Amino acid sequence: MILEVKDLVVDYGVINAIKGVSFKINEGEIVSLIGANGAGKTTILKSISGLLKPSSGSIIYMGKNIEHHKTPNIVAAGISHVPEGRHIFPGLSVKENLQMGAFLQKDRQKIMESLSEVYERFPILKKRENQDAATLSGGEQQMLAIGRALMSKPKLLLLDEPSMGLAPIFINKIFEIIETIKKQGTTILLIEQNANKALTISDRGYVLATGEVKMSGTGQELLADPAVQKTYLGG
Repeated sequence: MILEVKDLVVDYGVINAIKGVSFKINEGEIVSLIGANGAGKTTILKSISGLLKPSSGSIIYMGKNIEHHKTPNIVAAGISHVPEGRHIFPGLSVKENLQMGAFLQKDRQKIMESLSEVYERFPILKKRENQDAATLSGGEQQMLAIGRALMSKPKLLLLDEPSMGLAPIFINKIFEIIETIKKQGTTILLIEQNANKALTISDRGYVLATGEVKMSGTGQELLADPAVQKTYLGG
């Protein structure tokens, strides 16, 4: 098991956003968190990556509690987070954005090797490496955000709404990329409004509502579940 979240509680002031959520991710899996806006999915990812501090509960990564660790330490341990909205750095080139993903790496040779690997995975980024990142299309910016996260060679990749706002052709491409990343050995925790596509590529999934886990199962079990179909798949 690479990650276990146990009885996680997260409060925003007086608002109880996450109410005792528990789930597990095995090494090499794609696991999806499914739920409506406001269900608490993004809050969970931010808690895992150290951007939010839980009120209580445990986040256990590779056997060690990390719920009180700072974000740079969590990145150094092997967790990368691709946030909702991509958050690329305008005014910096594509190459400079990618190099920001390796900010903890001091070995220039290893940074160059990581850069080459990202360019091999995303040839369009190599082609655009000297462009201002803000001039890329939405799909290209999402590839850049994923590429930047991969620069730190993560064992666990957190993806928050990777297909949001993209044209259908890019949505299919992004899901192909996610599957390829998994095949190459990276474990993935995925948040995605397109529940159908997310569950189709997921080994397992958890359904969240109002800060709690309401259902769980394999991707195929959840796709076939009438309640999930009705609420999240338009069935």
